[in-house]
Amino acid sequence: MPADDIDPWDDPTAKPLIRFDRVTKRFGEFTAINNLSLNIFETEFFALLGPSGCGKTTLMRMLAGFESPTEGHIFLSGQDLAPIPPNKRMVNMMFQSYALFPHLTIYDNIAFGLRRQKTPKAELAERVDEMLNLTRLEKFAHRKPDQISGGQRQRVALARSLAKKPKLLLLDEPLGALDKKLRQETQFELMDIQEKTGTTFVIVTHDQEEAMTVASRVAVMDEGQLVQVSTPDVIYEMPNSVYVADFIGDVNLIEGKAKKVEDGIDLNWAENQPTLHCKTNKSVSNGQICHLAIRPEKITIQSDTPETKNKVQGTILDIAYLGNISTYHVQLSSGHVIKAQTSNTRRIARRSFTWEDTVWLSWTETAGIVLDK
Repeated sequence: MPADDIDPWDDPTAKPLIRFDRVTKRFGEFTAINNLSLNIFETEFFALLGPSGCGKTTLMRMLAGFESPTEGHIFLSGQDLAPIPPNKRMVNMMFQSYALFPHLTIYDNIAFGLRRQKTPKAELAERVDEMLNLTRLEKFAHRKPDQISGGQRQRVALARSLAKKPKLLLLDEPLGALDKKLRQETQFELMDIQEKTGTTFVIVTHDQEEAMTVASRVAVMDEGQLVQVSTPDVIYEMPNSVYVADFIGDVNLIEGKAKKVEDGIDLNWAENQPTLHCKTNKSVSNGQICHLAIRPEKITIQSDTPETKNKVQGTILDIAYLGNISTYHVQLSSGHVIKAQTSNTRRIARRSFTWEDTVWLSWTETAGIVLDK
């Protein structure tokens, strides 16, 4: 594979733009960040993802200079950020509230930071025009923030943040104030702007779908530590723990005792239920408690007995119709509930199954993943 095709995080010779080196942050007796090390590379769109209180915002505030590490160091382009005040860092931050000046026009909001650093008039005008064009706000330049929509205000805040050409842009829950449809549209706009500018973006979010959509890599956090850092497809398809599998998307988690077999693992999991088989290279001990994680879309639902090794029978307990998909909650005789999804490919179609129907669920031997932690 040519060197140019290697992602920087897979290249041991690549130098990170941001490096967290054994960083700990304490607030009194509370440890918000615990001995964390992380590399983020130039031009990445990197997502810090986790529930409230996991430490993701504290990481961002330390990058911005609003907090200092209790232990460890943070480097930007190889330079220790500790002695550099926030206003001297090549870092800008876009807040969830956007923090626009209501008395200034859109043009003047974008120009504000450039004027503060005494940018020459011609250069300032050129840069503001460039940002207006990039965010498609040219015709709104002379309006005030209360005269434009929420999505447009979000783009103004983004344009203002990028106007000073920071090496790094921090986005703190930037789309949280938008409705779902606008949020989805804006995600793609953010990706497009990040690609055009080449600026490194670090976004803090608790929205898994948002992180999976926009990010080149995602760091899943819990209690001040990194649980898994990888590309969205790996995070979703190959989670490294029950926590990540459960936090990202929808998943069935079946707990049982593992038994090593030639091509993988058999899982004994419930009385009067068949042994489940998973092809895997994972090393486990016989009798070890493990979880089999299977995404609902990888499970087939049918009325006839399937000719596969992994199959269970149950009764439809509930159905969630979401337009493009339907999710069936199927209760087994053991009391376990397993979710299966089907795509609604026809515009109007009668459901194949309904409440209280007896159905079979089945999946391939490679559909699930065995998790031992």
